[in-house]
Amino acid sequence: MTAGTIAPSSTARARILDTATRLFYARGLRAVGVDTIIAESGVAKATFYKHFPAKDDLIAAYLDGVDAMWTAQLHAAADAAGPAPGDQLVGLFDALGAACRQDGYRGCGFINAAAETAPGTVAHARTVAHKQRVLAWLADLAREAGAGHPDRLARSLALLLDGALASGVLDADPEAVEVARQTAADLVQQALAA
Repeated sequence: MTAGTIAPSSTARARILDTATRLFYARGLRAVGVDTIIAESGVAKATFYKHFPAKDDLIAAYLDGVDAMWTAQLHAAADAAGPAPGDQLVGLFDALGAACRQDGYRGCGFINAAAETAPGTVAHARTVAHKQRVLAWLADLAREAGAGHPDRLARSLALLLDGALASGVLDADPEAVEVARQTAADLVQQALAA
């Protein structure tokens, strides 16, 4: 194998995961069956089960991909706001603009997964882990910024972020992103002044 080429089995795995990602996000985890993913990805049933022995394995891989993508977008938006942690806490809300304006936007993949899964499932565990990592990152930034109550500020910003993601799919109002960003700026300013 030369640099830049993908092994055939990796190509099949990627095709399965790409198909599942598109379908899970558009239709939901429960609504999409393994047979649909196999048919739309163009792989044999044996190939599917070689890469994903159970649907839960595929759901975990899907949510891991969503986690990597969304975390990267949040960090990039925060970094673009500059080196000051307070500015980063506000700047990360710029990631909402890109997310909510995508064609086919259906909200946060994790909130959607949580809405249709029960505690104890793979999807629920992945969702909780993702939300905890985001919350811990926000709390770290809030501490670095000098917030008097960094955990409370982090929780407030996480709730605001999740609400804005939900609002993006419910009302599709571009102003909601700006309102969320301004509200975040107000919260950060108040927390740093206290």
